[in-house]
Amino acid sequence: MRSTAEKRSSFAALHTRGCFVIPNPWDAGSARALEAIGFKALATTSAGLSFSRGLPDALDVLGVDEVIEHVAEIVAATELPVNADFQSGYATDAAGVAENVRRCVESGVAGLSIEDARGADALFAIEEAVERVAAARSAIDSAGADVLLTARAECFLVGHPDPLAESLRRLTAYAAAGADVLFAPGVRDAGAISAIVDAVQPKPVNVLISSDGGLNVADLEQLGVRRVSVGSALARVAWGAFLRSAREIAGEGSFGGLDGAASFTELNELFSRWT
Repeated sequence: MRSTAEKRSSFAALHTRGCFVIPNPWDAGSARALEAIGFKALATTSAGLSFSRGLPDALDVLGVDEVIEHVAEIVAATELPVNADFQSGYATDAAGVAENVRRCVESGVAGLSIEDARGADALFAIEEAVERVAAARSAIDSAGADVLLTARAECFLVGHPDPLAESLRRLTAYAAAGADVLFAPGVRDAGAISAIVDAVQPKPVNVLISSDGGLNVADLEQLGVRRVSVGSALARVAWGAFLRSAREIAGEGSFGGLDGAASFTELNELFSRWT
């Protein structure tokens, strides 16, 4: 098993050149499957975790204890470095963010993200958001951990009237406050992506791809993107197949939807390496 230090070092190295995909498992099994497929790093997904608990994805649904326990489970399940989707830090003030980040770092993560949403349709004021990013940076540094801090500007997701301009304003401020990686989930336009990359360079940028919008990894690399995550997309793909098949059984009495399932043998052999 690779040490925490080795995982963190390899994660940092991935951010120095090229473009890599960091897919988002929602449990130990999906994490191990993604490792077996050949990905170099993983990131947790708050939505994927919530859905697996039979809950919606909202800031106040899961507590920090449950989230850190989940992150630790993913970290322990794989040899790959793991980035934690840590939402808004699960705290109302900067001091609480710092304490929770300290606890998250202890789980063995190689990175974690802090977002600036305070609800489904509202952002923290930029001054407060910067303070929270700085608190997370301080907590990581005080722990003496080589953990990458990603700062997220949620402008595109909360319906801001000028999401690109506000994202640029916030991300440059977060970079100055100590964020290592910058992220504006919801941006899809190549021109907007390029503008974000230019605004925060030389710091790396993460782009979220949650559906097939026409851009592939090579396109994103050409735009200067360093890291690509898929958020809840893989979990939703799994849920989509599950719901279609279950509804076909319940509504039509047909088992045709089971034809696309992975075989028992394939899964058994896939996971046998961890026994």
